[in-house]
Amino acid sequence: MKTSQTIAAGLSTGTDSHRKSGKIHRVPRTRGWTLYDPRLAWMLVAPVLFLLIIFLVLPIAVMAVYTFFTFVTGGVETSTLTTANWHEFFTDSYYHGFLLKTLWVGAVTALLSGLLGYFPAYFVWATTFKHKWLLLLLLIVPFWISFTIRTFSWINILGEQGVINVALLKLGIISEPLPMLYNGGAVTVGLLHFLLPYMILNIYVSLASIDRTLISAARSMGCTSAQAFREVTLPLSLPGLAAGLMLCFVLAAGSYVTPQLLGSGRDALFGNLISDTIMGQLNWPMGATLSIVLFVVLGFFAAIYTRYMGMSQIVKGLVG
Repeated sequence: MKTSQTIAAGLSTGTDSHRKSGKIHRVPRTRGWTLYDPRLAWMLVAPVLFLLIIFLVLPIAVMAVYTFFTFVTGGVETSTLTTANWHEFFTDSYYHGFLLKTLWVGAVTALLSGLLGYFPAYFVWATTFKHKWLLLLLLIVPFWISFTIRTFSWINILGEQGVINVALLKLGIISEPLPMLYNGGAVTVGLLHFLLPYMILNIYVSLASIDRTLISAARSMGCTSAQAFREVTLPLSLPGLAAGLMLCFVLAAGSYVTPQLLGSGRDALFGNLISDTIMGQLNWPMGATLSIVLFVVLGFFAAIYTRYMGMSQIVKGLVG
């Protein structure tokens, strides 16, 4: 009788009551909604889903449809559906060469970022400096400056009248300026400058999650510092390294500004090819086709990473 009265009281006060292990558990209700009602969750996520559909899914869908339009002449196309654009891409080795070069540059840049970024991340994690936040602040300071301005700054460093060439000429080390600009090396340097902070943050977050008692245990078992690093620290930090590699690869392969400013026509990547097709040739259907190709290829690599590693580590690295 008391149980029935308790349930009735719970319903009258805006709670749901359930019996479990001989006790009454109440689930709060709010105007007919339970606290964990799926409908409430959908209402909360609906604005975000709406924005994603409008600004992400819909543009991609429109671009995908545009790949089947018929190109007539510069800036003119018809809605007559055709597969000519896709046939041209799959049969013309010109596009294949650009795609392979883009993937190669992305892979090389990602590997270099991993090699160069691991040591600073390890230093920030292992240092006994009390104000580590200051080191991390110095790491993200470049993000406060426009990416385009940071890329332009390399022209003043690597150019014929740049800092390096002027210094070497004045020291008498060289007799004429070195060609350090408008080549593949300059593009790689610019991409590394852009991507290294992402790599370091991802690795640092992974290192920061390591239980230091594991390292102490390894040392107590007779491991040297190098052995403890090889057997404990390095394996446990690999998820952050893998996340950094994936992030750097995708960003480098999809880069447009850096090859445009620091490279020559021979150093153009797939993004530059897309821009030239759309803005130079005014061939929107073919430009849309190339855009979808790059989207699918990079999405394929991201899907493989997500399948085996998950996206949580990348999210941690981005939010610090």
